[in-house]
Amino acid sequence: MSGGGVAGGPITGGARLDALGAADDAVAAFQIEDEPVRGRIARLADSLDEILGAHDYPDAVARLLGEAVIAAALVGHSLKFEGRLVVQASGDGPVSFLVADYRTEGAVRAYARVDPARRAEIGDGWGASRLLGTGTLALTIDPLDEKERYQGVVELQGDSLSDAVEYYFRQSEQVPTRVRIAVARFQAAGLPHWRGGGMIIQQIAGDAARGDAAEAWNTARALFDTLSDEELVDPDLSGGRVLFRLFHETGVRLFDPAPLRRYCQCSAERVKTVLASFPAAEREAMAQDGAISAACEYCNTTYRFAPEDLE
Repeated sequence: MSGGGVAGGPITGGARLDALGAADDAVAAFQIEDEPVRGRIARLADSLDEILGAHDYPDAVARLLGEAVIAAALVGHSLKFEGRLVVQASGDGPVSFLVADYRTEGAVRAYARVDPARRAEIGDGWGASRLLGTGTLALTIDPLDEKERYQGVVELQGDSLSDAVEYYFRQSEQVPTRVRIAVARFQAAGLPHWRGGGMIIQQIAGDAARGDAAEAWNTARALFDTLSDEELVDPDLSGGRVLFRLFHETGVRLFDPAPLRRYCQCSAERVKTVLASFPAAEREAMAQDGAISAACEYCNTTYRFAPEDLE
């Protein structure tokens, strides 16, 4: 699951070479110059706000789901083929299930399932460990060419989703990995808007040409650990500038960014087809106040049909 980009260029102190200078809702790969360390950086604004704003989540749940969206984009951008990367977490906490779906054309969607009986106990400062409780994290690669799917599953570990993803790579992929993700809400035009950012770095295995990668990895990891949540979400600080702050001494090459957008597969026709496939007796039992309703868990759109429309 580790990978880079295509064409790219070095980042300097000037904005002219910063491909992320004016880009939100984008993910890009980068390479530390002449070192066996590569990574990806993502910044989401409108797309994340649309996903999180579609539901009335407690703020702590919205932040957790936003982290899952960013994690899916960071990991999924490394795929070398058309398909999707799905991040799923489930546990015995107030958030029993969440899923974030990244498609290689740059489309993202997500939703979380919150136990109504436990919603009131959720605190504003709760992180992944308290929201999800004891459970599992799964990353699924689903190629669109009908090749076999791959899924890795590990126990949820750590206080944050970033910790859980790092543990996944340590256990399942055995790739030295560091992840940092932040989600926050800002005021824009007098209204609150969600935005977030994330970065992942991974060590490339050493070989005869590269030599021992351990020293370079330790240096990159130490620099990475100085990264703050504020830098990841600051709307006035581009992703390229963040990379320059961290790695300007060694040099860093940023590859072409890929745009990100929110998507949903639901439509009235699709939902109608699914409902019409149920036996008539079951459809009759679904009807309330003379209509059959179905809601999309991702976008929270409710579709209503008269029973005769489904014949």
